[in-house]
Amino acid sequence: MARKKKEENINTNPLADNVHIQGAGTVKDEHIIETLKSNYMPYAMSVILSRAIPEIDGFKPSHRKLLYTMYLMNLLQGKTIKSANIVGRTMQLNPHGDASIYETMIRLSRGNESLLYPYVESKGNFGKAYSRNMMYAASRYTEAKLAPISKELFEDINKDTVDFVDNYDNTMKEPTLLPVTFPSILANVTTGIAVGMASSIASFNLGELCDTTIALIKNPDHDVSETLLAPDFVGGGYIIYDKAELDKIYSTGRGSVKVRAKYKYDKSYNCIDITEIPPTTTSEAIIDKIVELVKSNKVKELSDIRDETDLKGLRITLDLKRGTDPDALMTKLYKLTPLEDVFSCNFNVLIKGTPKVLGVKEILNEWIEFRVECVRRKTQFTLDRKAQRLHLLEGLKKILLDIDKAIKIIRETEAEAEVVPNLMIGFGIDKVQAEYVAEIKLRHLNREYILKRTNDIENLKKDIEALDAILQSKNKQKKIIIKELNDVSEKYSGDRKSEILYEFEEFDASAAAEIPDYPVTLFITKEGYLNKIRTANLRMSGEQKVKEGDSVEKVFECSNKDEILAFTDKAQVYKAKVDDFADSKASQLGTFVASKLEMESNEKVIFICVVREYKGYMIFAFENGKVAKVDIGAYQTKTNRKKLINAYSSKCPLSCIEYIEEDCELVLCSTNGRMLILNTGALSPKTTKDTIGVSVMTQKKNCRLESMHFYKEGEFEKAWRFRTKNLPAAGALPGPADNTDQITF
Repeated sequence: MARKKKEENINTNPLADNVHIQGAGTVKDEHIIETLKSNYMPYAMSVILSRAIPEIDGFKPSHRKLLYTMYLMNLLQGKTIKSANIVGRTMQLNPHGDASIYETMIRLSRGNESLLYPYVESKGNFGKAYSRNMMYAASRYTEAKLAPISKELFEDINKDTVDFVDNYDNTMKEPTLLPVTFPSILANVTTGIAVGMASSIASFNLGELCDTTIALIKNPDHDVSETLLAPDFVGGGYIIYDKAELDKIYSTGRGSVKVRAKYKYDKSYNCIDITEIPPTTTSEAIIDKIVELVKSNKVKELSDIRDETDLKGLRITLDLKRGTDPDALMTKLYKLTPLEDVFSCNFNVLIKGTPKVLGVKEILNEWIEFRVECVRRKTQFTLDRKAQRLHLLEGLKKILLDIDKAIKIIRETEAEAEVVPNLMIGFGIDKVQAEYVAEIKLRHLNREYILKRTNDIENLKKDIEALDAILQSKNKQKKIIIKELNDVSEKYSGDRKSEILYEFEEFDASAAAEIPDYPVTLFITKEGYLNKIRTANLRMSGEQKVKEGDSVEKVFECSNKDEILAFTDKAQVYKAKVDDFADSKASQLGTFVASKLEMESNEKVIFICVVREYKGYMIFAFENGKVAKVDIGAYQTKTNRKKLINAYSSKCPLSCIEYIEEDCELVLCSTNGRMLILNTGALSPKTTKDTIGVSVMTQKKNCRLESMHFYKEGEFEKAWRFRTKNLPAAGALPGPADNTDQITF
C-alpha cells in the first residue's frame, strides 16, 4: 500500500524562488510503513522510553530530573524553600514547562498522599489524591524539600555508581538512573500510559519488600508470597486476600487487587464514618454514587450523607435510619459503590531500554542485578581513588629519607619546568608522585607531617586488599546490599497501612434486606401522579392534594411489598415495587409515575394495577370487539427488569384494560349504545402477552368497542338480555329501567 503526495507549484513570482521548499512540486511515492517508521515510531519510542514507563530505579525521567535537581540544591538538609524556586531550577533538566514539573512534585509530596513513601516533604496546600475538588495551591505559595528517605536515592551517586549524560542543552550532567538502596520500583504506586502500552505498579510495604529481597539474594528459589503478603496502599483500607490472584501478579505481573474502604460505626450518633478508601477512587465519586442509589431507592437505610474531611484527614459520614444494621449496609455499599474497587496491576518496567512486563520476583531479581552493578562500580571507584592515594604517599615516603635533599634539588633547579624531572631522578619516583611532592606547601616540609601521611600507607593497603576482595566476590557485594536493605527497613518501614482481610462477607442480592411489610393506600390521579400513604396515617390525613385540573382516578389498598404494573400507550409495561415509591402525605402531590419509571418522553400511562402474587388475568378489550385474556404470570420476571415490551397487541387500537384475580363478569359497551355481559371464564387464557384475542362483541360499520367495566348486580332489569351463550354476539340496547346512569368507567 502506498500513499501519494503531490505538491503543486502555484508560485508565479520568480523573485520568491529562494524561499521554495526543496523538492516542492514533485510527486513522491512513499510506502505507508516507511512513513510510520520515520514519523510515528520515533514519537512512540520517545513516549515509551522517556515519559510514561518507569525504569528499574522506580522513576520516570520527570521524577528523576526533579529529585536530582533538589539534591543539587542541597535540599536533603535545612529548611523548605519555595516550590517555584525548585520548579525553575528543574527546567535546566526538564524543559517541558513549569506546570508539569510542579504537578510531578505534587504527586511526590507527603501532603498530597499519593505515595506510600513520599520523597518530598511539603509545606502548604498540596491538595489530596483522594479528592478531585481539593486542588493544590500555586507553586509561589507552597514550600518543599527532600524527605529523609530520599537520602537512599542518592547514596554514593558521586562515586560512579550510575552513568551520567548531558542535559538537553549540554550545559550540565544528569544521571540516567538513581542508585537507590532499596527496590523503590515496588515501594510506591506508579502508573503511566504510553503508546500501545501502559504501566500500573502497586505499592508494597517497605519492610516486607526488603525482607523479600534479602530472602531472594540468599535463596534465588525463595517463594515471594511467603514474605510479601499483599500490596499496601497509602490510603489504607482492606485488601481482599485472593491467593490465586496474588500468585498470578507475583508470577506474571498482571492481575487485580480488590481494596475495600475502612469504616467505624458511631453508636452514639447512629452514623458510619468512612476514613480510608481505595486508591482508585475519590471521596466525591463515592458520595455521588451513594446519592444516586438513594435517589433511585436502591439504598433506603440512609437519612443523610456528608463529607466531613478536614485537616485530620478523610471522613465521609453516613447518617443511618433507626434500626439499620451498619455492617449489612456497608456490605451492600461495597457491592454497589466504589467503596470496594479494583487496582489493576500491569508491572511494565523499562529494563535496559526495553519495556517488559515482569512478575514481582523477576523485578526484584533485575533490581538485585542493578544494585550489584552499583556496588561493584562504587567499590571500583573507591579502590581506584585509594590506589592513587597510596601511590602518592609511597612517593612522599621516599622524601622522608632525605628532606634536605628534596629542598636542595628544588632550590638549585634554575627552571621551574625542571623541578619535577629532577625530583624524579633524585628519588626514583614517577611524574605523578613528583608533581605531588612539588606542590606540597613549605610549612608541610617537616618530618611530623610526612610521618603522619606515610602512616596511612598500611591502612590504605589493607583497605585496597578488602576492596579488591569485594570486587572479586559477588557474595560480598550481595552482603553489602543486604546490610543496606536491613538499614533502610529499620529506618523507614512501618506497620502496614492496608489491612489484609482473609475472611470477608460478600453482598448477596438474593439475601438482601427484606422489604418492610405494612399496609399502604395508593392514590393515582388522571395526570399520572402516585401518592403512597401509610394506611395507619390515613385517618390523620386531610383531603388528598392534587394539581389544579387533576383528580384522583383510582385508590388501591395494598401492601408495601406489592408490585405495580404500569401499561402505556406504546404497548409497553413498566414494573416497580410499591416500596420504590417513598412514603408521602396527603398534603403532597406524590410522584410522577412516568418520570419515576423513566418512561419515554412521548409515552403516556393508560392503566395501573397492583399485584401481590402473580395470580389472575389481564383483560384487554380492543376497538374491533376482540378481547384478550392473558395470564398475569406472563409479566413475572426472575430478574429485576423494569420494562417489558409487547405488553399487549398493538395491531388494533386498545379500548380498555382490567386486571382480575379470578373470573368474573364484565360489561362491554359499544359506541352504537349496545352492551354485552361477558363472563371471562368463557375465554381461554393465553401466556403470550401480545395475543390479538378472540372476537367477543360484533361491531357494525363505523362502530367500535368503547369501554369495559365490572358488572354490578342490579345494573340491568333483565340481565339475561345482555348475556349470550355463543360468542361473538352483538349485545343488547339498554331499556329505560336499566341503571346505566350509575356506570363508572
